Amino acid sequence: MKNTILKTIVLGLGAAMAMSCGGGNSAPAPAMGAKEEQAHNVEVLSATFSDVPQQSSYSSTIEAFAINNIAPQSGSRIRKVYAEIGDYVSKGQVLAEMDKFQLEQLRLQLQNDSTEFSRIKALYQQGGVSGSDYEAMELAYKVRKTNYENLLENTILRAPITGFVTARNYDNGDMYSVGKPLYTIQQVVPVKMLVGVSESEYTKVKKGDKIDITVDALPGRHFTGHISRLYPTIDATTHTFQAEVEVPNADKVLRPGMYARVTITFGMNRSVVLPDQAIVKQEGTGQKFVYKVNKEGTVNFVPVELGVHNNFEYEVLSGVNEGDVIVVKGTAALKEGAKVNIINK
Repeated sequence: MKNTILKTIVLGLGAAMAMSCGGGNSAPAPAMGAKEEQAHNVEVLSATFSDVPQQSSYSSTIEAFAINNIAPQSGSRIRKVYAEIGDYVSKGQVLAEMDKFQLEQLRLQLQNDSTEFSRIKALYQQGGVSGSDYEAMELAYKVRKTNYENLLENTILRAPITGFVTARNYDNGDMYSVGKPLYTIQQVVPVKMLVGVSESEYTKVKKGDKIDITVDALPGRHFTGHISRLYPTIDATTHTFQAEVEVPNADKVLRPGMYARVTITFGMNRSVVLPDQAIVKQEGTGQKFVYKVNKEGTVNFVPVELGVHNNFEYEVLSGVNEGDVIVVKGTAALKEGAKVNIINK
């Protein structure tokens, strides 16, 4: 009985195995394969050469071309002031008069000396006086005349330059004492700036170079100046040297104290130019690179050396050649060897 039951079980198992393995109608389960990499949509451009101005930008402050402090040589009563702060005065224009008492005395003495000198001169020409007497009289007359001219200059105060009156420290009737000047005048046609230029540009900057200037106070306007003077030494702390820039300012809109941005152009380079978004910064190193598309439709990681940056574009000094296809949009998801799909063909 037991043997009969065992045979039945064995036969049942064999039939089940035959059903699972035989027949040929059931296909095996498909194998699990690796997922194919998705191509990234990008926009590209073909690198070309352009003329790139070699420029450096600096900040500076507008200064008066010349500043004169007007004051008499010695203390005296101020009789009359003629100019006010903000007035635009011309060279030689009378600004103030001091007390004339001493000037009038010296004028009368000079008048008398002139008469006496003329008489002695006539006698000398006729042989009536010696040469030494004539020379002594001539010297005395010249000294008196020089003293008078000096006192006149310090009594009738005139503008030594053309410009704006920027300070007036006394009123009519005040007693001037040596200290603050009576007036300050600043010449604004032209104006100048002192620009601290990097020592790396020392051999590139030349006297007479044209300079482009913008000022915050006058948005949208550009001014042109030139380098009028180069200082001969370099500051050991800042590693800069001073370049004096002169700006014509015929319309007088540039005023001392205005903040200015100065752009110096050193010439042109023939270089590849790429937009800002094409340049990628390598994290942790500061290395700049681009993604270049190869013939297989993948990208290569290419380090680049950059030059000047202007108008949202970089000059590329090395790493990219003319005709290279460079990714300009869609760089964030890329890596070395990634497949790309160019969408701006």
